[in-house]
Amino acid sequence: MSRDGASLSRRNVLRTVGAGAGTAALSGLAAADSEDKVEVNVGFSDDRGRVAATDAAVETVRTFEFGAATMRMPKQAVERLRTNPSIRYVEENGEMFALAQNVPYGINQVDANESIGGGFTGAGADVAVIDTGIDPAHPDLEPNLGQGAYAVECRSCSVGWGDDNGHGTHCAGTVGAANNGRGVVGVAPEVTLHAVKVLGGRGGGSYSDIAAGIEYTANQGWDVASLSLGGGYSRAVADACSYAAGNGVFLSAAAGNSGPCRDCVGYPAALSETVAVSAVNDSERLASFSSTGREVELTAPGADVLSTRAGGGTEFLSGTSMACPHVSGAAAVLMAEGYSASQARRRLKNTATDLGLSGNEQGAGQIDLGSAI
Repeated sequence: MSRDGASLSRRNVLRTVGAGAGTAALSGLAAADSEDKVEVNVGFSDDRGRVAATDAAVETVRTFEFGAATMRMPKQAVERLRTNPSIRYVEENGEMFALAQNVPYGINQVDANESIGGGFTGAGADVAVIDTGIDPAHPDLEPNLGQGAYAVECRSCSVGWGDDNGHGTHCAGTVGAANNGRGVVGVAPEVTLHAVKVLGGRGGGSYSDIAAGIEYTANQGWDVASLSLGGGYSRAVADACSYAAGNGVFLSAAAGNSGPCRDCVGYPAALSETVAVSAVNDSERLASFSSTGREVELTAPGADVLSTRAGGGTEFLSGTSMACPHVSGAAAVLMAEGYSASQARRRLKNTATDLGLSGNEQGAGQIDLGSAI
């Protein structure tokens, strides 16, 4: 990851790797010629594996602290590495995408109005919005902004971690828009928001960049990672989530927008280290678009959610991406009061409101921050 004016990782080249660049140019390992170069994430079990992968690569794009690296190498080298007992995995460096859809509410529904009224505002907690960035000039967000870092640079913004899509700004507002008498208010209106930009202007980002954002969040010692993104399974992203959870980070993730469907929770929400969040509407019924499955732990408002818009003002958006930051903000409020990530996870589940939906649809139920705090 990188922050404007400082290098924050061993990667010394900042490159846009969202849609239209980097891995978006790959047509898949299966389609590549044996001599074609492909970008892959390689997980090692020991130093012999690391050396074997390094020897096979023509370029090391990024290294991780959890025993993995992103590399470019010929396809035939990939096939050799996959048979090496010291290599845990080799995967194409695919993409995940912001989970949102346009159509149009949620503080009162999760009783955050009660926690805010009682003075429980998330002050002192740190939330990383791992997304498309955050608009640094938005008046509802600027008072609570902390650091900004990026793996995917916004070249049209005043800072590299700015938001050239709008998705991250909307999610950030639900987590922690300031209670300033204008616009909207977030679940945790005095939390510190950190923009960790891993998705580009069209909403996509590589597994490697997403893993780097999660790793970076853990290394900063921040409390909550809000992951309103998803896609297929990635070992590198799974490694990063395990690393972050092991470092005490609460990982809140959008279940996905594949509904109506059964057993269709996407990744990283389906990982055991993350809290998978489904979406309900303002009638507390399951949103038609929400993914469901046994991995769902909690639900929150996700249909027609009003929040901050990049460039100023507000807008309505829908998706499990909009439900996820309700849980991120609620976790931040609890962690500001001394709960660990695991304690906050249990507390939110134990105090959730049963909406009468199936467990695959609501998990433990809809978060009730008033009861939790």
